[in-house]
Amino acid sequence: MNKQVETMLHLFAQNHQSIRNEFVWQEPMAKRLAALAYAMAGQPLDANAIKEQHQAIKSEVGAFSSFRGMLSVYVAASLALNEEPAQLLANTLYVHDLLKEQGFWRNDYLVISAFEIALNAKRIDFERTAERAKNFYDEMKANHRFQISSDDYIFAAMLALTDMDAHQGANKVKNIYIRLREEFSRFTSRNSLLTLAQMLALGGSTEQCAQNIAALNRALRIRKVKLDKTYTLPSLGVLSLLNLDPCDMANELNAVTDFLRAQKGFGALSVSIQELQLYAVSLMTHAYVGSENAGVTKAGVTTSVTNLLIAQQVAFIASMAAMSAAASASC
Repeated sequence: MNKQVETMLHLFAQNHQSIRNEFVWQEPMAKRLAALAYAMAGQPLDANAIKEQHQAIKSEVGAFSSFRGMLSVYVAASLALNEEPAQLLANTLYVHDLLKEQGFWRNDYLVISAFEIALNAKRIDFERTAERAKNFYDEMKANHRFQISSDDYIFAAMLALTDMDAHQGANKVKNIYIRLREEFSRFTSRNSLLTLAQMLALGGSTEQCAQNIAALNRALRIRKVKLDKTYTLPSLGVLSLLNLDPCDMANELNAVTDFLRAQKGFGALSVSIQELQLYAVSLMTHAYVGSENAGVTKAGVTTSVTNLLIAQQVAFIASMAAMSAAASASC
């Protein structure tokens, strides 16, 4: 296993143990996501700092606010990792109100959308970005009437942060989506293909990437790694950046998932294989891109890699929220 991957993997496992028995009434997936956020930042998890920010959130919102929803611990962890958490929280709440004024519905996806805008835009641009998010959402809704829903709020917000025109950007998503549908089985989830298309558009990719991603998927399936499932399909987009042999990639993905499965709190009854694979892909891609020996394609040294990694994180968060909602509905 690559040393950077191994280091980040052990940090993630340690972070999870640090938060596992905290926030007893909170969503376990959100706690694992918080542990991952600290691992990505290369830091040991600070449970007290997270508790402080979690309390700060509760003091600023009502009892039934979406900010107290399933991702509240993750948001608290993200605030704790920021140098100015109080200002970031104030900005997030402000942007959240702006997005509601644009017609977005209150839910966990809107909370993350507001957080991403507050984190990545200047305050002077908040109103304009909120308007652009609605424009992107409406344009994508027009192109994908039966697929766009509230889980696309986050990508609408992230696309709004780019310099793309909303109409052109939505059409770029549409064209990549069409190519992906041509390359993948007709049984592949269309919603997942759309998420992958949004992710690639945000990362600066073109529809030509669809063929390479489909080829990588076939190579991984031969090696018994199935990422073309509902929640893991978007991860193929960022994996395609890694200049690794598919056999080596499959072996490492399996090694990471096997390690995690053996850790407390990651048993088969607690964590699905798709969730484990999402952690594995996130750890691998961030470790390789962040290393001196990046092992990334030549195009990977451009800003598009950073954008695609951010897009991967966004897709991951959306998947976690969807998985958690599905689990709650089945109870």
